[in-house]
Amino acid sequence: MKQKIFAVCDLEETYAFRMAEYIVDRISMPYVLHLFTKTEELQPFLERQEISVLMIGESAIRQLKIKPTAPNIFILQENAEESGQVDELLAETERGTNYKYINKYQNPEQIICEMLEQITELKVWSEKKQEQELKIKVVGIYSPVRRCLQTTFALTMGQLIAREHKVLYLNFECFSGFSNMLHREFPADMMDMVYYFNCAKEKISTRLPSIVQNINGLDFIPPGEANLDMQGITGEKWIELIETIGKISDYEYLILDLTDGMNGLFELLSRCYKIYTITKDDSFAMAKMNQYEKILQLNKLNDIADKTVKCRFPFFEKIPSDMNLMTHGELAGYVKAIIKEDLYEKQTG
Repeated sequence: MKQKIFAVCDLEETYAFRMAEYIVDRISMPYVLHLFTKTEELQPFLERQEISVLMIGESAIRQLKIKPTAPNIFILQENAEESGQVDELLAETERGTNYKYINKYQNPEQIICEMLEQITELKVWSEKKQEQELKIKVVGIYSPVRRCLQTTFALTMGQLIAREHKVLYLNFECFSGFSNMLHREFPADMMDMVYYFNCAKEKISTRLPSIVQNINGLDFIPPGEANLDMQGITGEKWIELIETIGKISDYEYLILDLTDGMNGLFELLSRCYKIYTITKDDSFAMAKMNQYEKILQLNKLNDIADKTVKCRFPFFEKIPSDMNLMTHGELAGYVKAIIKEDLYEKQTG
C-alpha cells in the first residue's frame, strides 16, 4: 500500500525544523513526513509525488512556479495585510485544491489544533490509533483505615516502579500537604487539569506536560489546593480523564491514591487492575474493614474485592519524612517485595 505524504515547507529553517519536530511528537498519523526549507527542492518533489497534506509558509508559496494541488494545503500566514495577494496566487490553483490560512506566529499547539479540525481523516485515525495503543495499567491504593501510611506506600511504590517504567501518580486527598512537604508552589494542579479537560479536551495532550511535576523520578499531578471542589466530579468523568491520559501519553502505570471523601470511588476502584488496601490489627481498623467489605458485597462489587491485596505492615522504626527518600528504608524493602511478587510476576504468568 502506497504511503501518504505530509510535507512541511518554510523558508525559515529553524521554524521549519521545530514545526516538523512538534508534529512528529504530538500527532499519531498515517503519513510520511517530508521537510523542505527551499522551494527549489519542494518544486520537483511536488511534480513527481502525490502529497496529501502540505503545510507551507506564505513566502514559500509565492516562490513556487507551479501551485500545489494537494487535497489539504495549510498556508502559514506571515502578514495578514498581504493575504489578498496570496489569494490572487491561489486563484490559479487547480479545482479541488483545499487550502486554509493559519497564523504562522502563534503557539504551535494552536496551529496543530486548527489543522486537525480541518483534516477529518487524520483526526479520526489519530484517535483510533491512540485507543488501540492504550496499555496503561491503573493501580489503586485505598483503605478505609486512617493514618495507615497509605500515601507513603503509594509514593514509595510509584518511585520504585518509575526506576524501570513511566509512571504517573494522582492524589485525591482534600488536604494533601504536598506544597508544604516539597517546599514549593505549583503553577497548576489537579483542578486545572479537570478544567482543561472539560473546556478543551483536544488540547489536553499539550497541557499535561506543563502541569506534571516530579519527585525522585515519579511524575505526579499536584493535588488541588481546594480539593473539596473535586467532590462534584463524577466517577464517570474521572474514568474518562484517566483513560484520556492513557491514550495521549506514554505512561505505563497510573497510581491512584484514593480517599473515601471523593465522588466516584467505587467506579475508579473497578477500573483498576490491582488494588492495595492497607489495614491494621487493632479493633477499630478491623471494624472499618468489615464494614467496607460488607458494602462491597451488598453492592455486588465483587470485582473490587477480587482485585484487592490486603497489606498489614510490620512496625517500622523509621519512615522517611522527605518525599525524595521514599525508596530508602524498611518500608521500601517491603514494597519492593510486593512489586516483584505481585505486580511484575503476575503480569507474565
